[in-house]
Amino acid sequence: MAQRNSSRRGQSNSENFMDYSLLFIVLFLLGFGLIMVYSTSSYEANLDFADSAYYLKKQLFATILGLIAMMVVANIPYHFWERFAVIGYIVSVVLILLIIPFGHESHGAKRWLYIGPLSLQPAEVAKLAMILFLASMVCTMGKQIRSRKGFWTVLLVPMPIALMLWRITQNMSSAIIVVGIAALMLFVSCPDYKRFILLGLAGIAGAALVVFVIVQSAASQVDIEDMNFRGARILAWLDPEAYASGKGFQTIQALYAIGSGGVLGKGLGASMQKLGFLPEAQNDMIFSIICEELGLFGGFAVIIMFLMLIWRFMVIANNAPDLFGALLVVGVLGHIAIQVILNVAVVTNTIPNTGISLPFISYGGSSVMFLLIEIGLVLSVARGIRLKDL
Repeated sequence: MAQRNSSRRGQSNSENFMDYSLLFIVLFLLGFGLIMVYSTSSYEANLDFADSAYYLKKQLFATILGLIAMMVVANIPYHFWERFAVIGYIVSVVLILLIIPFGHESHGAKRWLYIGPLSLQPAEVAKLAMILFLASMVCTMGKQIRSRKGFWTVLLVPMPIALMLWRITQNMSSAIIVVGIAALMLFVSCPDYKRFILLGLAGIAGAALVVFVIVQSAASQVDIEDMNFRGARILAWLDPEAYASGKGFQTIQALYAIGSGGVLGKGLGASMQKLGFLPEAQNDMIFSIICEELGLFGGFAVIIMFLMLIWRFMVIANNAPDLFGALLVVGVLGHIAIQVILNVAVVTNTIPNTGISLPFISYGGSSVMFLLIEIGLVLSVARGIRLKDL
């Protein structure tokens, strides 16, 4: 009887386990993000909408909805969502196709669908759907994934969605993230280092070839505007000062913000670049305003918080009850890690501008809502971990 009661207590502890470290990090990033959204957007919001808290209110509303969705998902056993893996893949394809007739255009790109007063970015749905679908697919394939056919099947599955995101929504960054999620999940389930090294070298060589061709083509061009959109961004990346009045303007202003912040920054709310100099400061370039107001200290602190978040993901993935749960966590890890790396790299002009937001911090309702749903999946997996395994 005592043994039975002990078993029940162990089962109860397992069911009630909550990763409070992960939850604290996420809540900290959300709170910090709301502060920075208000700080970076209040000037332009007051000019455009006569309400300095306009963007803050919209972001706060999306954050509250996301937190509610996160807690609901966290309390549902994660295997429940496995049955929706194929449906999610199909729905994401349909939503992307609906962009063609019904998409809302903003800043030269059609990426949003409006459902009543709410806006939805199909790219965010596609990232979550891809994580669910690939986790289910890998578990179904079993040992077949180690074969050459299985390897390429998993790697090619996200390509249709990635191509649609790139061509239909003009969102190359989301396409890169979808492919990156698939590559990381495949690497974890099939660690064939030689294949991945060859794929990495081929990717680097292909990117270098594209840059070389664009640079050579630009030699005969009089104006950067004669180049295509992506080519113009690559040229501006290589020499932003040469295109300071065009494609290089946002990058230069971001670098000014980072450089002027110094080590400790000018102080919260004291940024100059957000006063109409840096376009979309509350979106893709919010990290540069963080560095300007809080200095390199603030920028490194944010990066450390993301590293701690990734560390918690790794702990949960390593102790997950089964492969499906581990792959779900790895997929979320890949999504957030890739997005953070791309955002910081763009802001510091390490890579060409791709228009990618900083998770949990940049302004964007769809992004924060679906990120929180993904965190809910991770918490659901964590709840299945026995305390003695941690």
